[in-house]
Amino acid sequence: MMPHFEVVLTCVLRDDTPDTVLDALRWHLGTIPERPSSLNPDEHPYAVLTPDPESPLPGGDFASLRRRSRVSPAGHERYSWGLFSRNRWPDDEMGLIVMVLHLLAPHVEEPGYSGYYREEHDPRPTILTFQDGSYGTLKPLPQPTAGGRVGPGACRDQVEGSATSSPLRLRSSGTPQEP
Repeated sequence: MMPHFEVVLTCVLRDDTPDTVLDALRWHLGTIPERPSSLNPDEHPYAVLTPDPESPLPGGDFASLRRRSRVSPAGHERYSWGLFSRNRWPDDEMGLIVMVLHLLAPHVEEPGYSGYYREEHDPRPTILTFQDGSYGTLKPLPQPTAGGRVGPGACRDQVEGSATSSPLRLRSSGTPQEP
């Protein structure tokens, strides 16, 4: 049986995110039926974030894109777009995550954590991050030893645009990298 991955994307997009990007996200999330004309069908062959009602993930797949009001520490109201998606992806489609990250990265308002992916039965996720209009990953922690401890120095090191310990390779340029 082909391996599957749990993929979670979560980020805050700036309020001035172009309508073309928001429409592309809506289509990928399954909230509008037609692929926007701004999307190249070769690069976006089908909607990849649409929840599967029969997903075997605990709690199922989920997708949401909402405009929200937030109050800054200085008391000013401002708006942004909140994205959350959790889906089960087959191994042979994992390369398409680059397409979604490339679409989102230039419009992310808050840098840092943006989700994760992990093989369905692997307890160690690879963390996805956004920063400065780009994306990257953090390596998963090593497997614990027989005593349940992780060795010294086993921190999550930043990996610039590549997932060195996973089957998926990413580059901050938004193009897949051959393993």
